[in-house]
Amino acid sequence: MLVEIRHVKSEHLINRVDLDDPPEPGRWLILNDESFLVMQRRHRYALRNGCYVRSTVTLLVKPHARPVDASPWRHGWVIGDPTCRFNALSPLLRCAVWPEGPCDTCRHREVR
Repeated sequence: MLVEIRHVKSEHLINRVDLDDPPEPGRWLILNDESFLVMQRRHRYALRNGCYVRSTVTLLVKPHARPVDASPWRHGWVIGDPTCRFNALSPLLRCAVWPEGPCDTCRHREVR
């Protein structure tokens, strides 16, 4: 599927790529050694044979370096230790107890 990558503020076209499964908002997208955080996802539809089908997807992204302690987890990327009880299991927020981290030195760390 054709995916347009655009900057979130100016909507300037960064790239057009062919992806099987475009990422959802809140996920990182890595293209040519550049990392982007997906902020919004827009769909365009075309009428074919009397049915609407998705023709292109536009991802509004912002250039964003992936945190050093980000790791892949079931649904995507997670910041910090995903086995900790207080981890938000989110690519945007580490945890409510100590969001700035790192998890290794947190005294509230508990296994789920």
